[in-house]
Amino acid sequence: MVLATLLVYLLLLLAIGAWARQRVSDSADFHLAGRRLGPVVASLSASASSSSVWTLLGMSGAAYAWGIQAVWLIPAVVSGFAINWFLVAPRLQQSSRDNQALTLVEYLAHGTRPSMQRVLRLLGGLLILFCFTFYVAAQFDGAGSAIATAVPQVSTTNAIIVGAAIVIAYVVMGGFWAASVTDAVQGLMMLLVALVLPYVALAAVGGPVALMEGLAALNEPGLTRLVDQPSLLLAMVFIVGLFGIGLGYPGQPHVVNRFMAMRDGHEIRLARRVALGWAALIYIGMVVLGWSGRVLMPELPDAEDVLLVLSVDLLPAVIGGLITGGVLAAIMSTSDSQLLVASGSVSHDMRRGDFSVLVDRLVVVTVGIAAAILALLVPESIFDRVLFAWQVLGNGFGPLLLVLLWRGPVADAYRLAAIVVGAGLTIFISFFPDAPGNAVERLLPFFLSLLIAWLGYRQALRP
Repeated sequence: MVLATLLVYLLLLLAIGAWARQRVSDSADFHLAGRRLGPVVASLSASASSSSVWTLLGMSGAAYAWGIQAVWLIPAVVSGFAINWFLVAPRLQQSSRDNQALTLVEYLAHGTRPSMQRVLRLLGGLLILFCFTFYVAAQFDGAGSAIATAVPQVSTTNAIIVGAAIVIAYVVMGGFWAASVTDAVQGLMMLLVALVLPYVALAAVGGPVALMEGLAALNEPGLTRLVDQPSLLLAMVFIVGLFGIGLGYPGQPHVVNRFMAMRDGHEIRLARRVALGWAALIYIGMVVLGWSGRVLMPELPDAEDVLLVLSVDLLPAVIGGLITGGVLAAIMSTSDSQLLVASGSVSHDMRRGDFSVLVDRLVVVTVGIAAAILALLVPESIFDRVLFAWQVLGNGFGPLLLVLLWRGPVADAYRLAAIVVGAGLTIFISFFPDAPGNAVERLLPFFLSLLIAWLGYRQALRP
């Protein structure tokens, strides 16, 4: 029954890809759906794209492992949604339409001299390819875990191959249209997961009071502390570091391209309400689920399996299949958008001359295969792998984008320096021991990049 449910869901994704193929006639359609995206599809697809496999598996796993202090993840992540929908979406929708930019990198390079445009577009494209190959690999790895847990007859290797093949197929067929519509469907599936499974798990524990008592009964003091750090200073560093996740949202190309594709700026208010409501329900649900799982099954070998194991143990087979489909939804809703952005980096940002949908599709296949191979050969924690790639992109692109949108043009050399410092320093710091909440890795590169971009704006004002 689980397998049958999954097959129906995956066939639906392929059908959407086939439908969307008829709406793709050029690169503008392939990358931005001809800038004709409505508010509901835009909000749900942007939300699902920004909420990858770590939202369901990684965040519930963090709540399982951390206990009460995982509650800080909720405002940290929802603040990122707010930054994007209040500060980025309204201005980027109109500004990108005015200069006809099809990708975030093209937008960041717009207005510089031709030689600098080529450098910025090449650097931005390479950065996206580097990060998204790891990011998509994490999604495929999560897909393999989800299918293998729900359907033991299917090996993780075969599950990764099948999941990757389906994602690649419908993105190749329908481009941005397919990715956006399937992401909207997947956003609804993820919402179903967040509403049903945490409620069932909390009921199995006995309610909120029994949940807190159950965590306390495990005799692990760290599970019941609001912040499990040895001093007030480190507690503050931990909390501020988690909020650095939210600062990464403006720099995610696969998310902000939804704003660039919206058909009307007046529809952003409705889209914003849908997105913020969706985010609050999803993240609260995953934290409650992780806590409940810790009480019900305190000895799980891998914390990130808590959602999958609970869906199999607590729900009927058909509902369990839908829940597993929801996990696949989170995975695919990010990997399809990232494959699309990666193809745009190669076929649009890194190439000169005529743009070709055929090249777009070939790049989707190439990056997808590379990511699948990486997922098979380099197993790693989903939460860590995704957040590393997220932070590199967020610190590399986000500060410059915010200054361009809210202040104005930035001098050429400062744009390059902002990207290099933001992304490069994040990668450099990642080789050192983590501060609580990864505060240094998340905050220092972001604010240095923001300072450089602001100084570049001041430089551009000079006669």
